[in-house]
Amino acid sequence: MTTSFSPRLSQQVQRLRPSSTIAVTSRALEMQRAGIDVLSMAAGEPDFDTPAHVVRAAKAAIDAGKTRYTQVQGIPELREAIAAKLLRENGLHYTPDQVTVGNGGKQSLFNTFFALLDPGDEVLIPAPYWVSYPEMVRFAGGMPVAVPTRPEDGYALDVEALRAAITPRTKLIVLNSPGNPTGAVFPEATLRSVGELAQEHNLFIVTDEMYEHIIYGQQHVSVARFAPEHTLTVNGASKAYAMTGWRIGYAAGPLPVIRAMNAIQGQSTSNASSVSQWAAATAIADSREFIEMARGQFQQRRDRIVAGLNALGLPTPTPDGAFYVLADTTRIHPDELEATRIILDEAKVAVVPGTDFLAPGRVRLSYATSLETIDAVLERLRLL
Repeated sequence: MTTSFSPRLSQQVQRLRPSSTIAVTSRALEMQRAGIDVLSMAAGEPDFDTPAHVVRAAKAAIDAGKTRYTQVQGIPELREAIAAKLLRENGLHYTPDQVTVGNGGKQSLFNTFFALLDPGDEVLIPAPYWVSYPEMVRFAGGMPVAVPTRPEDGYALDVEALRAAITPRTKLIVLNSPGNPTGAVFPEATLRSVGELAQEHNLFIVTDEMYEHIIYGQQHVSVARFAPEHTLTVNGASKAYAMTGWRIGYAAGPLPVIRAMNAIQGQSTSNASSVSQWAAATAIADSREFIEMARGQFQQRRDRIVAGLNALGLPTPTPDGAFYVLADTTRIHPDELEATRIILDEAKVAVVPGTDFLAPGRVRLSYATSLETIDAVLERLRLL
């Protein structure tokens, strides 16, 4: 029996825009399945295998039968490892009860916005920004407010511009350092000023530090050092330990916020994968050798791709962290969406348009791939 009935989707879902990163990656995969030789520089995923000692921990957990439900907020052993890591590496003092574990950093951020935002609350987000921040904020009823940064300044955050964007409706400031898609790293002086600004105006900071270990020539600084009662720190296992598919993210901050996030997760997904949690506890406890190896590889790749793109007349600032570059593609086409199409269809290279990042005229390339692939991409772009 056929019917013309179609359920009415919620207005929230109808307003939700899909991730451009996922869209480009999906199209590139479809072309590859069709036998087309596409080189993808779209997805933000390390190309290294998960470290062997982490894999062994996961296998040991399976063999020991640690495959059942866990506490919604995560196993105590993982939350203890996270609290110890935050003290050891970031100088942040949290008890395990002030830590919650989610199904990836994305869920941790999602839970955060739903725990903190009421309809109409404004959220200040330095731009260019990760595509999911504004969509999550809107989905939770908030209003994202972009605070632009400039490529000629290395996308440095202007705290006075942040101050000027504050209104009576402002509730949150979102920070991402090292940043996606810019690779910008905010220095200690800037973060201290943001912390003081939050305290002065009674605002709350949500800081995404997923790329903290992928940083070149300087030390990572956590803004929570300067305003701990006003800050929620979000991180995870995906980027630093090459554990993207394991789906482990976490957040640490004031207990009332953590409890609210636990309540939201308890009524949605419940706990993250038990086996992944045991693996992440091992990764977070000690993966220094792997982190140093990966950082060295990423820095070589960064230097190769930045030099190559600039030599091709595609102006590209040198990022201080993460594994992305934003290249100016106006030479190819003034519109970044059309430039992305040309690069994919003619050069068979998948990149992400800067549109959803609020980076007009630019595309994002992820250099979380081999030097050989980077060289091949640069050769293909040279022919455009």
